[in-house]
Amino acid sequence: MKHLFILGALSAGLVSGASQAQCLDFLQTTKQKLNSDQQVDLCELTQGKTVLIVNTASNCGFTPQFKELEQLHQDYQDQGLVVLGFPSDDFFQEEDSEKDTAKVCYVNYGVTFNMFAPISVRGKQTDPIFKHLTAQSASPKWNFYKYLVSADGKQVKHFTSTTKPSSDDFQQTLQAMLAKATQ
Repeated sequence: MKHLFILGALSAGLVSGASQAQCLDFLQTTKQKLNSDQQVDLCELTQGKTVLIVNTASNCGFTPQFKELEQLHQDYQDQGLVVLGFPSDDFFQEEDSEKDTAKVCYVNYGVTFNMFAPISVRGKQTDPIFKHLTAQSASPKWNFYKYLVSADGKQVKHFTSTTKPSSDDFQQTLQAMLAKATQ
């Protein structure tokens, strides 16, 4: 009986280690939810899933893309997509308070995907997540730059602000990444 307990404990450790390996290095962090004290473990949230990371702003001509991002979240979350929104004032189009940013996201656009406290996406104070994305693909040139990251982290595709989440190019790339993640 003692041997079975030890074998079970070892197996549990191996399973745990295997699932931890699926967590992408640059997402092994916690982030504060927008206008909240709650911390979110990004590793736990995203492991083994395709991730869409977007730098957002409340007062930008592209802000209406929140509707399409929310639709992506609703349509694909059960297929393994996680949408992460990071407000940034690097382009001087974000509200001055998190409370006002939250109102734009949650009240005006009905966002239910994860939105986080404002960060910097370029310059000296660039958040490590965006440093990684920039090194893998391109630096955000404006608000609503979109990064699709494959579940294994080997593929990072960026889409400019002008590329809508409903565009054929974006949708084809997303669906291919989701299909590969389930193989």
